[in-house]
Amino acid sequence: MAFQQGLSGINAASRNLDVIGHNVANASTVGMKASRAEFAELYASSIGSSGGVNSGIGVTVAKVTQLFTQGNVTVTGNDLDVAINGSGFYELTMPNGTMAYSRAGMFKLNNEGEIVNNQGSNLMGYPTDEFGTRLSFTTQPLSLPTGGPIPANKTSKIETEFNLDARAPIFNTVTPNTPLSQYGTSVVAYDPQGLEVPVGLAFQKTANNEWTVYRSVNGGPLAQSTPPTVLRFKDDGTLNTATSTMPPITLASPNNPAVTFSATLDYGNATQFGIDFAVTNLTQDGYRPGELTSLKIDEGGVITASYSNGQTRAAGQIALVNFRNVQGLQPTGNGNWEANYATGEPVHGAPGEGKFGGLRSGALEDSNIDITGELVAMMSAQRAYQANAQTIKTQDQVLSTMLNMR
Repeated sequence: MAFQQGLSGINAASRNLDVIGHNVANASTVGMKASRAEFAELYASSIGSSGGVNSGIGVTVAKVTQLFTQGNVTVTGNDLDVAINGSGFYELTMPNGTMAYSRAGMFKLNNEGEIVNNQGSNLMGYPTDEFGTRLSFTTQPLSLPTGGPIPANKTSKIETEFNLDARAPIFNTVTPNTPLSQYGTSVVAYDPQGLEVPVGLAFQKTANNEWTVYRSVNGGPLAQSTPPTVLRFKDDGTLNTATSTMPPITLASPNNPAVTFSATLDYGNATQFGIDFAVTNLTQDGYRPGELTSLKIDEGGVITASYSNGQTRAAGQIALVNFRNVQGLQPTGNGNWEANYATGEPVHGAPGEGKFGGLRSGALEDSNIDITGELVAMMSAQRAYQANAQTIKTQDQVLSTMLNMR
């Protein structure tokens, strides 16, 4: 009887409207993937059975699948908003310890410096060294050193690049004599606590193609080192490193002069040409303590933290996962999915490697729901509901006519 067919059609259309309504409601949900109701016909018996082929007895919703197509990427400017442009899912550790997977890249820092989403789930990634090189393929919760400043680093090397005037007279050969400060410069080094240690350098021409270096620390007088630092230049004006003597410099802490440490002085780029004295580069590798000021995430998922002392350090790399059968993922709400036997084991990787998509920091992936298409589908589902209701009404009229026959 048509009652069965009509009732199954109404139930299927109602389920389809539920799916469409869920899509429309989540059209603005970050990382949302549209769902689609897929129908299948019902028969009382199959082809080839002894009873032949019976007429169909209705329709059923065979499955509600999700469409894992790429959503549009919208720029937000928030450092911890991250969009996946391509394949892959973020791996999350839920507060209860279970694993979940998501495309919603709205992350934040909690009070322990861990990177979490709005539900407090930890974003998983790979540990790296300070230069961003991956140290392990085992994922762990990503965190940033927000609990205190990064420690200071004492100066261990000072690099110089300058030109000494080849036209300068040799010391004590002219009157008035060339003052020691005529050719000099300075740089600020740092002790183990990050305190500034001023270092002065002065150069005195003692022979043709030969200069003696005088040094001072913490504002003290200029003096020769022991053994003396002597720079000897070749005829082409470049430094003769084989005959020059360049001992390290001893630095002292401003708080306690008894605390000393050594730093090398690199003069390898020094020259002696017939132009004015000029310093083109003077750097050292020490720095004071620093607080976290900002961070950025590159396309490969490496998180780089910037500090108030001008230093930058990598703090880990975001991990991505994928599955052989993404349709097997079970949605659990809040933009998360869970894996099961139908998905296969998760395959880990890094953004931009292999089939994994790249990351876009300061942006979010919108839902892939086409609101116009959903509204058209809603009208079609409504018409299907009305048509099935009409079959029930017609069958009721036929039955009523039969019962009223005399």
